[in-house]
Amino acid sequence: MPTLYRYKLFISHAWNYAEDYKRMVKLLDDAPNFIHSNFSVPEDRAFARMSKSELEEEIRQQIRPVDAVIILGGMYVAYSDWIQFEIDYAKLTNKPVLGVQPWGAERMPQAVTLAANKIVGWNTSTIVAGIREIVL
Repeated sequence: MPTLYRYKLFISHAWNYAEDYKRMVKLLDDAPNFIHSNFSVPEDRAFARMSKSELEEEIRQQIRPVDAVIILGGMYVAYSDWIQFEIDYAKLTNKPVLGVQPWGAERMPQAVTLAANKIVGWNTSTIVAGIREIVL
């Protein structure tokens, strides 16, 4: 079997929505024939209190080395300012954006729809296929 490409990913998240983030990480970790490195910081490694500009720079540092940014559409409404910052920085640095539509949702937030290179449903095969499509 040929060596698999290791995808470098930033998964947009809010620590108040840690369960969605953890489900996404587990889904990617368990995906067959798929290897990735997660450049986003999980809740258990949360930063000490930071100013807005310090947090913006921390997010930039997480996004700079990645191959793609994954936006979980269901969190967008509650944390739109930070997620919009992540989307804007991804676009500024030419990182492809994968929008993931939450379970049972019929619509995605317009900002995610406009920014995403591709939008997929919440299941392993479509997410992995979407990442492969927008990265390679």
